[in-house]
Amino acid sequence: MNKNLLSFAILALAVVILVVNIWKPGSTESEKTTPAPTGESVDTTEDIPGAKLSSLREGAEAPDFELKTLGGEIVKLSDYRGKRVILNFWATWCPPCKAEMPHMQNFYEQYNDQGVEILAVNLTSMDKGVEEVQKFVDEYGLTFTIPLDEEGDVGTTYQAYTIPTSYILDENGVITKKVIGPMDEKMMRELTGVK
Repeated sequence: MNKNLLSFAILALAVVILVVNIWKPGSTESEKTTPAPTGESVDTTEDIPGAKLSSLREGAEAPDFELKTLGGEIVKLSDYRGKRVILNFWATWCPPCKAEMPHMQNFYEQYNDQGVEILAVNLTSMDKGVEEVQKFVDEYGLTFTIPLDEEGDVGTTYQAYTIPTSYILDENGVITKKVIGPMDEKMMRELTGVK
């Protein structure tokens, strides 16, 4: 009987830890990592195909990509130069992504005319298919651009292993912040510098 109780307690603890990690507010990458000692650079690339961690650091130019949208248009990240960009990676089955999407839509409606764009890349290779993505977009009334990462290459390049993951890019396509977890409108305003 005691072994069953102990097993149940361990399982309950694991579930609580998982829930807390999934639902905690978005945090930025710089909050999660410790800086390297002065003069040293840290390259944490660990044989991840297509991953270029050193090119994803704050202050580095975001790797360009070309994807097809739900509407069949081809979009390139570099086409958005001159605007600040929230580059978001998400999936329809992800509860924190579902919680974040209404905030993204409200932010987009409020600030799109101030030179801020949202590119919400659906990790289609990990999702339930294009039809589910379209259903999700219709249900949430999303009007910002939704590129489809059907091969999974862009998600891998941008290390979108925990979703949602977002990169904030300045007008020159330079990464200013990486955010792991959902964002709300206040956080988006602060990170993009809109008033």
